[in-house]
Amino acid sequence: MNTLMDTKELLSPVWTHLTQINAVRGKGIYIYDEAGEEYMDFTSGIGVTNTGHCHPKVVQAIQDQSQELIFGQMNCVIPSKTVELAEKLNELLPNPLNRFFFSNSGSEATEACVKLAKQYTGRQNVIVMQGSFHGRTHLTMAMTTSKTVYRYKYQPLPSGIFVTPFPNHFQYGWTEDQAIDFAIKQLDLVFRGQSAPDETAAIIIEPVLGEGGYVPAPKRYLQHLRKVCDEHGILLIIDEVQSGFGRTGTFFCFEQSDVVPDILVMAKGLGSGMPISGIASTEKIMKKWVPGTHGGTYGGGSVISMAAALATIDTIKEENILENVRQRSHQLIEGLKKLQQQYPMIGDVRGRGLMVATEFINEDGTPSPELAKKVLTECVNNKLLMLACGSYANVIRWIPPLVVNEAQIEQALRIFENALAEAI
Repeated sequence: MNTLMDTKELLSPVWTHLTQINAVRGKGIYIYDEAGEEYMDFTSGIGVTNTGHCHPKVVQAIQDQSQELIFGQMNCVIPSKTVELAEKLNELLPNPLNRFFFSNSGSEATEACVKLAKQYTGRQNVIVMQGSFHGRTHLTMAMTTSKTVYRYKYQPLPSGIFVTPFPNHFQYGWTEDQAIDFAIKQLDLVFRGQSAPDETAAIIIEPVLGEGGYVPAPKRYLQHLRKVCDEHGILLIIDEVQSGFGRTGTFFCFEQSDVVPDILVMAKGLGSGMPISGIASTEKIMKKWVPGTHGGTYGGGSVISMAAALATIDTIKEENILENVRQRSHQLIEGLKKLQQQYPMIGDVRGRGLMVATEFINEDGTPSPELAKKVLTECVNNKLLMLACGSYANVIRWIPPLVVNEAQIEQALRIFENALAEAI
């Protein structure tokens, strides 16, 4: 028998930890530890708890479903809740996105969308964006370029992945139009020098870079990708794992660009904390997916996750959460821009909805992970939980639960302002 030890030592050290909080309860935007201390959770479990911790409607759906059917493997039976979720997503999405495949995580969904794209097109290559994050499996690591740590000492990784610049105008010190024009030219060079159009199965993009720094993709660039894909028979995949389900003020961020993807990837906020992901595509594309060439034990069969997803969508609709996101987004961004005028260490404030970034720079304009870390640490010490991101780890991201109210945003801004003052 093992001797007594700090039970945390039993956990693998591969996990990084923002805090050492022993979380035992959550409600709304708050997490509570064993002593009952309250923490404002502006991480949302990395964009997962969009309806807040333990939303009563989601909890009730989980409890009710757990007494009826917990699991029904899709190769053996077809759970009714899985069909209901497909029907509800079909109502949300524009035509022709009307066929669905479910799995457990964003990485799994991304793997699935690439396999589907390869089978449909008969092509082998995929183009990703600089600064991307698509997962931690071997294929999705190869598709991830936001930080070397995500692929550190795991190479060689699967081939056929090519990288093109994302139009991040602040990073380049350009106007948005200059960055878009540059990204368009560089994509053309990828086609001419690395992966010809007729061997490219898909281009995949996050409509707001996640781990890459919370950088929104400009509408003109997304529309250019749609045009290029249509011209060359390439599938456009939009990865909304983090930006979906109300996070940016619409159910899906791509709705704001007048662009419809060929394949949509979703996860995180779909289940309000339950593990679930999925892809949506068209009947024409899905028909080319040969039966048996992809699957999974739990995808579509974890009925409790399906019930949680159904309740999540209903809650977002019934409680007018999208309108709250838009109002709180305006409040948060305006508040941060006022702080930026006082604290020029904040080089940029950007984002969509409640997916907002504050990027920290030194006096010479170079990235400052040191300042970001100081501010972040001070916020955590004052019970405001937030995360860093970006290739230089110099971005603090704001991702509160979408049920956050006006007073809570103001409280978070005050804590953040005090942290800025301490960091100078």
